Amino acid sequence: MKRLSVIFATLLVVLAATAATADYAQATFPEQTHDFGTIKEAKGPVTTTFEFVNTGNKPLIIVEAMASCGCTRPEYPTRPIKPGKKGKISVTYSPIGRPGAFRKTIKVKTNGRERVTTLTITGTVVPK
Repeated sequence: MKRLSVIFATLLVVLAATAATADYAQATFPEQTHDFGTIKEAKGPVTTTFEFVNTGNKPLIIVEAMASCGCTRPEYPTRPIKPGKKGKISVTYSPIGRPGAFRKTIKVKTNGRERVTTLTITGTVVPK
């Protein structure tokens, strides 16, 4: 029985060490929300940029960035982001015909440890 306990404890240590050194990519976004404040409908589309860092140790691939509405357009890098390097996702919101408060989300899908990150933009559109 004592021998079985030693084997089990050794197995746990090996598994923990393996998990700690696992290779993965990870997109880390310092900011996940942007408030445009009050914007004028007549001025047209507004854009913000969300920066991120690949804090993993494998190349990060952004598979897709999908907006919750056709009024919001994300643009993202199509090439892998190397470990330790930065990337940007630009998000453009069109206020035309959409007066009032808004809250839109962008789901960023990656090959990273956390596969989906949700970015949010908010604001209020003043009519023409």
